[in-house]
Amino acid sequence: MATTQLKGNPVSLAGEFPGKGDTVKNFTAVLQDLSEFSLDTLRGKKVVLNIFPSIDTPVCATSVRKFNEQAAGLDNTAVVCLSFDLPFALGRFCGAEGIENVTAVSLFRSPGFGKDFGVGIEDGPLSGLAARAVLVIDEQGKVLFSQLVDDITHEPDYDAAIAALS
Repeated sequence: MATTQLKGNPVSLAGEFPGKGDTVKNFTAVLQDLSEFSLDTLRGKKVVLNIFPSIDTPVCATSVRKFNEQAAGLDNTAVVCLSFDLPFALGRFCGAEGIENVTAVSLFRSPGFGKDFGVGIEDGPLSGLAARAVLVIDEQGKVLFSQLVDDITHEPDYDAAIAALS
């Protein structure tokens, strides 16, 4: 079982977080128009998974903005931003912020994602949400970069994630 922190307090997570070299399994999520999204639709591309608790928090919003900026110049790469927020909240944020270079998806119909990817918060005030993490995956689904952020209130290492794509 993985752990992280929230403002310095320990937080238990369900499952095991994937490490470099692991192969990630497919998952489904919900797009802003309520249609289904599947990771398998991106096979053949490199993928950045930006996982976070809620778009309505400053650090989560910043991570989506920064990956949106950096994704604009990436070849054969998709950036997917994932949270348990409803698709309506993700759509509101992306529309208001002009977010067009990432795909924001909701995990609200995928309760197993948290355990499958080792990011499901099991205790504390954010129980039921996802911890902050970034996975960079190659065209075959193998992990090139893996970061379970040490404290949910901290931003991920954007530079290391983007560097892993080279």
